[in-house]
Amino acid sequence: MRSAVRKKPLFFGPALGLWLFIVLCDGAGATVHPDPFPGFTASAYLLKTDGEVVWERNPDRALPPASLTKIMTALLVIKRAHLDDIAIVRDDAARETGTRLGLRTGKRIYVGFLLAATLLGSANDACHALADHISGSEAEFTNLMNREARALGMRNTRFTNACGHDQPGHYSSARDLALLTEAGLAEPVLSELAATVFLNISTVGGGRVFRLENKNALIGRYPGARGVKTGFTAGAGKCVIALAERNGVRILLVVLNAPDCWWGAVEMLDAAFARVERASKAPHP
Repeated sequence: MRSAVRKKPLFFGPALGLWLFIVLCDGAGATVHPDPFPGFTASAYLLKTDGEVVWERNPDRALPPASLTKIMTALLVIKRAHLDDIAIVRDDAARETGTRLGLRTGKRIYVGFLLAATLLGSANDACHALADHISGSEAEFTNLMNREARALGMRNTRFTNACGHDQPGHYSSARDLALLTEAGLAEPVLSELAATVFLNISTVGGGRVFRLENKNALIGRYPGARGVKTGFTAGAGKCVIALAERNGVRILLVVLNAPDCWWGAVEMLDAAFARVERASKAPHP
């Protein structure tokens, strides 16, 4: 699968008040520093620089993860299926609610295309179709999801559906989602799709063509953005897992339930990169 990537105009400028964060963040060691974003209204977040946690707020608090759930679905699909496998859309998948492609019962579509629709477009019918293809039903697939979560060390996570719908007992945490994302990004297919801006997919034979656009507003706009996933439900609020890389430095940010999600994420990423740059210029004893 190849994406027709189109560059979009940059609309995120330097974060206001960045100088304050530079003063507060001294050095680039692995120590978790005090929360430098008291005005950011996220219920929880965790930011890592090159794999080390730098800033966090309520990182182990169990919260609804919305469509960030789909990273686990994607990871299991990559591990257990081939992208050129053909999946048949079942009734339960076709009846999915929320964001969807509009897949119809009985339609045949490549697993790779369903995976792209799940990650880029956050399509619930595509996601459910993948769960059915792997396990025969969504209920059985969630058992796989929870086993994988335990294997990854996700201690504050439990899944009850493949797509991220608000349901009792469906929750995760910022720390757990960072672990999941790191495992997912180790898979080249997931890493490539998470960074794709646009992609056309179709049912087998080309009967229906779908135009996918990445719902992650950072992709193609924020310098160095490489993913990963967005989410929103009434219970979860606005959520994002953002990855950005510049000059060999990798910043991973998980944000849960933040009304000002996008601007807050940009501000935090800017501050993290500025912190690294400042540390690189500091004189060494």
